Amino acid sequence: MRRLPLRVLVASVVLGLLTGVTAVVVAAGGDERPAASAVSPGVESEAVRLLRAWDERRARAYARGDPAGLAGLYVPGSRTGAADVAALRAYVARGLRVTGMRTQVLGAAVLRRTARRLVVEVTDVLLGAVARSGERGWTLPRDQPTQRRVVLVREDGRWQVEEAYRAD
Repeated sequence: MRRLPLRVLVASVVLGLLTGVTAVVVAAGGDERPAASAVSPGVESEAVRLLRAWDERRARAYARGDPAGLAGLYVPGSRTGAADVAALRAYVARGLRVTGMRTQVLGAAVLRRTARRLVVEVTDVLLGAVARSGERGWTLPRDQPTQRRVVLVREDGRWQVEEAYRAD
């Protein structure tokens, strides 16, 4: 049991690295620049609402320990999705659930938008995550703001993350 907190710390670092899924997918070519559609404070664009809803579904999958539910948020074959699912499985294998996970969007810019594809550059931070085993809980280290490119693809009326990359 003494080793559990170290495992929790390692898993939380992986979770922090994967948090970027929340916000960026790079279109082929990857040389696009942010458009003038940056989200101003207090104004919630459709893209930010979509990202927030996606993040909430991701947080629910982590809280339930549901790798299949998490995988459904990603396009099949997504490397980002595979890494995120592997991180969740590592928590579940240790008997842990991650609760309280919230992603705060600090800024966002739509780089590309079509009917089926959305590329967003986003700056976000993961807050409030706690790894739990029964009644015990360990607050995971606080994330730092990260800028990412998130590519979302619309299939059968729902948006899935294709990939997410650090933008810096």
